[in-house]
This record gives sequence, structure tokens and C-alpha cells, in this order.
Amino acid sequence: QVQLVESGGGLVQAGGSLRLSCAASGRTFRQYSMGWFRQAPGKEREFVAAIMWTGGSTYYADSAKGRFTISRVNAKNTVYLQMNSLKPEDTAVYYCAAEPGYMGYSDYGDPNEYDYWGQGTQVTVSS
Repeated sequence: QVQLVESGGGLVQAGGSLRLSCAASGRTFRQYSMGWFRQAPGKEREFVAAIMWTGGSTYYADSAKGRFTISRVNAKNTVYLQMNSLKPEDTAVYYCAAEPGYMGYSDYGDPNEYDYWGQGTQVTVSS
């Protein structure tokens, strides 16, 4: 099993940046593919970005491409989401998620395919 704790959320003005971190417990972190999702009030949880356990493949929602970067440092058991050029529509609770092994094209964007979730961190972007 793995436990996930997100941090780094906060209030930022439009155009600003934040870096979210997700710290994972356990010695097998490097064997997990990791995803970032977000959920705004009244909306479904939506995919933001994912990085495979190999670290070599990353995937982004269209809304995140060119602005967000997902990365991982296995030695620190941590995955990051660097968010630049933030917009008010990025306001949401951001969650990290973990799933053992590699995830296929139809899986990494589906929250139902992840077994482990953090508690979330609030990101608020003011206009």
C-alpha cells in the first residue's frame, strides 16, 4: 500500500504559479504510476496529468498542456505538479493518485483506475 499527502496549494492571482507536491509513503513508490486530478465545486473529478512509473512518459489534459508540468523524484518518494499561467478556472481541490505499474492509454485519465488517493489540496486562482 501507499499513502499520499499533497501540499503546496493556496491562493494565487491569475497568471501566477504554484507547485504542488505529493509525498508518498512506502519503499515501492518507484513502481507506481502517478496522476493529478482536480475537482471544482459541483463538478466531477477531472484528469490533469499523469506520469508513468518509469518516469519516461507523461500525459496531460488539454487544459494543462503548455502550462503544467508533472515530474517525480523517486529518491524522495514525491511527485510534483508545476502550474504556471494559472487561470481562475483552475480553481479546484487537487488530488494526487497512485496505481501500481504501467497504465494504458485508456486508463491514466480515468480516476476509477487509481487505487490510492491523497486528501487533496485547495488551489484558488483570483481574477
